[in-house]
Amino acid sequence: MAADIFSTFQLDDLMLSSRMVMAPMTRNRADDKGNVTPMMVTHYQQRATAGLIISESVPVSAQAVGYPCTPGLFADAHVTGWLRLTNAVHSSGGRIFAQLQHCGRISHPDLQPGEAVPVAPSPLRPSGKAVTYAGMQDFVTPRELMLEEIPDIVAQFRRAAELARRAGFDGIEIHGANGYLIDQFLRDGTNRRGDAYGGNVGNRMRLLNEILDAVSQVWPAGRIGVRLTPENSFNAMVDSDPQTHFEYIIRELGTRSLAYVHVLQGDMSEKSSAVDYRALRACFPGTYIANNGYDLELAKKAIANGDADLVAFGLPFIANPDLVRRYRQGLPLNRADPATFYGGDAAGYIDYPFFTGEEVFAI
Repeated sequence: MAADIFSTFQLDDLMLSSRMVMAPMTRNRADDKGNVTPMMVTHYQQRATAGLIISESVPVSAQAVGYPCTPGLFADAHVTGWLRLTNAVHSSGGRIFAQLQHCGRISHPDLQPGEAVPVAPSPLRPSGKAVTYAGMQDFVTPRELMLEEIPDIVAQFRRAAELARRAGFDGIEIHGANGYLIDQFLRDGTNRRGDAYGGNVGNRMRLLNEILDAVSQVWPAGRIGVRLTPENSFNAMVDSDPQTHFEYIIRELGTRSLAYVHVLQGDMSEKSSAVDYRALRACFPGTYIANNGYDLELAKKAIANGDADLVAFGLPFIANPDLVRRYRQGLPLNRADPATFYGGDAAGYIDYPFFTGEEVFAI
């Protein structure tokens, strides 16, 4: 039987109920100490029918924080809330990976311990503004990480991986995308270093490799994923040759027997693409998750053509906790309210209705 978006999928030793993945989406509903809140537990449990949930970005240290009210995994206290959440997802039959993140230069002194300057591979200030508790503020010029500081960054990810196991997650995803610290090292527009972590693409990948080596001492490789965005310009990112550079990166990741690579295809701000994603997909022998602008028909086509093994959906899962059922049965979709995407209360977070047969609005 041909593969189908609704068919089960064996992800290493985990059986997923479908090939539909709930994409990681920051919603800023944690408390100001990075603790999971009760409404977060409800939100994720409502969407547990996804084949796999990838959590919103989870800072691996206080230094890694780049946004207000994001849930962390760097203190013992964080584990308690996450364990309630993962237990709720599991009790409803779901699977969930934690996306581990360091924001790097996409932060602000107002969000840093002691109002420190954010760190980055190179002291290049991004255009745009940081979201802080005091409102929108201009990004600052980050401080270049010293060589002797890099092992601590690696240790932050390992510690977070350990806490993720204690918190009951099924696996972890290393966030190497969207202009955050690992991506800042990977792409040559933000990495101008002249040492072993800069220059050619192999050197620029060194930090990611060291992080994967470290977390692989905590989790088996088959429970570790990596997210990449070869050409996404979000957070003032650019690369001189994303096709060549990310074919190398994905080919190298393919030697590690990872759970998957999760690739945002194209640019979030533009639908056109200068990268051949079929060529990137061909570089990886394992599970490939495609992401960015997929609806049901595009996802079905990608699975049928072998262009992806799993497909991640973002916006549709925000407004439709029962998205798998709606897609499977051809039901109409709730319309998402962008005004409630980030921060706030239960409105636009846990009050989207499940389908009851009453009229709803299509996106």
